[in-house]
Amino acid sequence: MAFRSREMMKKILKKVGGEQNLAPGVKEQLKKSVPDSKVVMGRAHRGLYAGRHIQFGNRVSEDGGNKTRRTWKPNVQEKRLFSYILDRHIRVKVTTHALRCIDKAGGIDEYLLKTPYHKMDTEMGLFWKTKIEKMYQDLGEMEVVFFSPEDEANFEEQFKELKLEMKAARREARRKMYGSTATQESIKDGEDAGEASEGASRNEDGGSHADLHEPMVANA
Repeated sequence: MAFRSREMMKKILKKVGGEQNLAPGVKEQLKKSVPDSKVVMGRAHRGLYAGRHIQFGNRVSEDGGNKTRRTWKPNVQEKRLFSYILDRHIRVKVTTHALRCIDKAGGIDEYLLKTPYHKMDTEMGLFWKTKIEKMYQDLGEMEVVFFSPEDEANFEEQFKELKLEMKAARREARRKMYGSTATQESIKDGEDAGEASEGASRNEDGGSHADLHEPMVANA
């Protein structure tokens, strides 16, 4: 293995956390897939380029056919791609070709799992592929526990009670923090006085109506 390949392997193993965090057989595949002499541009190591790199050629003039050297750089975009196994977005630089490959695969996780190691010619692609493979392997070894419908109903009731308690605690904390200002107290006093006057007027109206009905009953 060439010096460049050894350095890349060291970086990948360091980012993953050591050989113990690799799935079985991944290290051998990495050694086979890490390029020895393939030239990869520097910024491609920090993204997913899907084989798209700088191309070199000539610019030919229309009149005399003069040739001048030029380059074609890939269309690189910085995107936030959602990973289901990590349950968060990954900010990564990708080419438009890599985006089409990711959409075709069904997501960033599926693209990294389906793409073989020898086609992952960048350091970042190899790192994310090994990490996600290890996480999926650990997920497959986990024990799954199913709850009965009664337990699920109890969990929902407890969750609702917890939400109500948290809401009441927040309301009480706001009340202690801000308190009631003089304006709010005056508004409350005015509302209480208004309710008292309305109650008194209703009582008076009720008494007058009763007085009107009494002679009618007597005449009857």
